[in-house]
Amino acid sequence: MSRIGKKPIPLPKGVTAKIDPDAVEVKGPKGTLRQRVPAGVRFSQDNGTLVAQLVREDDASLRKFHGLARSLVANAVAGVNEGFKKELDIVGVGYRAEVKGQQVHFALGYSHPVVFDVPRGIEIAIEKQTHLVVTGADRQLVGQVAANIRRLRRPDPYKQKGVRYTGEVLKKKVGKTGAK
Repeated sequence: MSRIGKKPIPLPKGVTAKIDPDAVEVKGPKGTLRQRVPAGVRFSQDNGTLVAQLVREDDASLRKFHGLARSLVANAVAGVNEGFKKELDIVGVGYRAEVKGQQVHFALGYSHPVVFDVPRGIEIAIEKQTHLVVTGADRQLVGQVAANIRRLRRPDPYKQKGVRYTGEVLKKKVGKTGAK
């Protein structure tokens, strides 16, 4: 039995949840998210908390979805209440970024500027032309946008140039030891 799936999800003030048979819709100050729920897991709401329950306790094939469903809905609740953010750094001579409307224009050492369209529900703030902050209510979308931006110029472990997550440590390959 999943221990994570048994934990109740507290609903903070200002956050409401509407439970459908196949999804949970969460509304809060940062927006509205609709999280689909795997088949075999249902949610109930008591005294300001959401509780995930299995439809059939004896079915072993449903247990794997219990903790997953609870985590997905808990992330939706946290997202509409506080939001999520990922920070990226651009490292390299002449590398920079600027926001123009719903697009981010990057100069990443290519012969042309790279234009990145910002998806709906995501905000990108740029500080000092080399520090990006990606924020939004949907945790998966924030992480995916940050990964897509990082993919525009992957960090090089030898020259230390590229787009990387703030605090990311680039490891070089281990050399030959020569020991027998």
